[in-house]
Amino acid sequence: MATLNLTESRIRDLPLKSGIWRDEQVKGLLVVCHATTKTYAVQGDVRRNGRHIRTVRVKIDRVDRIGLREARSRARAIMSQIQSGVDPTAGPKESGITLLQALDEHLQEKPLRDATVVSYRYNIEHYLGRYKNRAVADLSRSEVRDIYQHLRSAKGQPTATGVMRTLRAVINTALRLDETLTSNPVTFLRLPTPKSRHVDELDVAEWWEKTEALSPIRRDLHRAMLLTGARRASILNVKRKDVDLARGVLIFNHMKTGGRMLFPMGTFLRNMIAQRLEDDLPFNNPWLWPSPASGKGCTTEPKERKRGLPSPHEYRHHARTMFIAAGVPYAESALLLGQRLPGASGGYVHAEHLVEHLRPHAQALENRIVAVRTSTLRLPATTEERDAA
Repeated sequence: MATLNLTESRIRDLPLKSGIWRDEQVKGLLVVCHATTKTYAVQGDVRRNGRHIRTVRVKIDRVDRIGLREARSRARAIMSQIQSGVDPTAGPKESGITLLQALDEHLQEKPLRDATVVSYRYNIEHYLGRYKNRAVADLSRSEVRDIYQHLRSAKGQPTATGVMRTLRAVINTALRLDETLTSNPVTFLRLPTPKSRHVDELDVAEWWEKTEALSPIRRDLHRAMLLTGARRASILNVKRKDVDLARGVLIFNHMKTGGRMLFPMGTFLRNMIAQRLEDDLPFNNPWLWPSPASGKGCTTEPKERKRGLPSPHEYRHHARTMFIAAGVPYAESALLLGQRLPGASGGYVHAEHLVEHLRPHAQALENRIVAVRTSTLRLPATTEERDAA
């Protein structure tokens, strides 16, 4: 932190991204040079009874909005508070719900996946830790904009966007609880929309050959991901008890939309899973995709990028496209992918009551995939063939 006898011209000449410059004349006055703006701020140590409480920094305003003389005047007033033992960033207790309280309320409003809860808490406590005990009412648009710009330059655009979306959702919850709040300052930011994922067309015959080179468990896992189009968490968390061979149903308990899903297995998938259960029986492992090397006991990382195989989410893209190519109607293909149908009437559709209705459509996808595989590869033996043998 360099010290400089600040003047208007010297401040104009300070390069962007050059960091923090301290004023020689007024104790605590700073000029902070961000990536796109310069701001006046005050920094000082709050002490009470000779004991250091905390170091605080208070933004005054942007350099292009006020002059140096006014900035020095405000800095002296704020430093007077700090030297008197007052923390100007604390905010009055009666100012309403704090950010951390709003986060707790938000996480209790509806059931969320464990990963979502961890992500929300990490964003607030790690990236917004210095603000978590601040009242939501004290967060201004300019302060939120500065937080966003700092995160974008220090952590990158994806992280900055994710933190701001978390903050927006938490403040929306605070708005419902605290009637003194009038608006959400995050809504005034222009957050970029996620880019659509580009997925190359899948050569099924070539893909089949590549999966044949995998270990039996990972081979069957990759084929199951394409034949079901299931989400990563759904397919990886299937246990042996979730396979109902008698009904020809694969049960997904980890669903993004909540509840569980009964997926009607086609002939090939059913035989493949039956053989998988039989082969893995000596392992005495409760998971459908066991992995002794995993601390959880099951496969947790199914990607095979080095072999040129799709990711779990890319398999969903391929399955959705192939459903259309196989002539499966939109509603049925959406239900098979574990998606909720749009509109008010979509909430009245219960996919678990439509297992047999959906089975021919799951079979249509399977038929399309199996039909174009390499002709030299043999289907797993059917139940009748194994009995005859």
